[in-house]
Amino acid sequence: MDLYGRKNKKEFYAGDSWRVFRILSEFVDGFETMTLLGPSVSIFGSARLPPESPYYQLAEEVSKCVTKRGFSIITGGGPGIMEAANKGAQEASGNSCGLVIDLPFEARPNDYIDHDYMLTFRYFFVRKVMFIRYAQGYIFLPGGVGTLDELFEALTLIQTKKVQPFPIYLMGSDYWNEMVDWLEKTVLGHECISPKDLDLFKITDDPEEVANDIERHYQRNRTERNF
Repeated sequence: MDLYGRKNKKEFYAGDSWRVFRILSEFVDGFETMTLLGPSVSIFGSARLPPESPYYQLAEEVSKCVTKRGFSIITGGGPGIMEAANKGAQEASGNSCGLVIDLPFEARPNDYIDHDYMLTFRYFFVRKVMFIRYAQGYIFLPGGVGTLDELFEALTLIQTKKVQPFPIYLMGSDYWNEMVDWLEKTVLGHECISPKDLDLFKITDDPEEVANDIERHYQRNRTERNF
């Protein structure tokens, strides 16, 4: 017996083998549900921004514009920007999907997720697959660590050709401009990325521009799955 009270390594690692089945069940439930959504757009942003925030209102507006082009909306299912995007989808009579995960600062899913399209995940990595597999575009509004994580993972997957390229938009230009300046001056300046990597995303505050560009991308490529 080791200092953790385990009898042997075999007993300890057996738990990991059984965990595979829980992971598989999340993938199966996710794929079966997400396939029914059809062409979709994933919208990201902070859970902490209130309805009176201009970014909340911008998220609601762009969600409506995208939904009216026939796309379903996918969010993380929480409050803040995610709530605004789900609300916009429902107000535009579109599908509103929430990929919920248990977090200490998000008490419950928001009230604007369609019952048939609410999924709950234990594992972040399974949830990330659902965000990206069926998305025809990614829209990022101001957010924190989780939002940045989703942004840079998407950029990495496209840069390394692990997924089919899709449009990525940063909305709320005053929030993102300094980060982009840092990427251009420091990261590119040290040759840690190439100039074309900066073309993988676009900054805009125009919801119609985003909706039109995503629709054109989909009409041109007709990619139902990104990998």
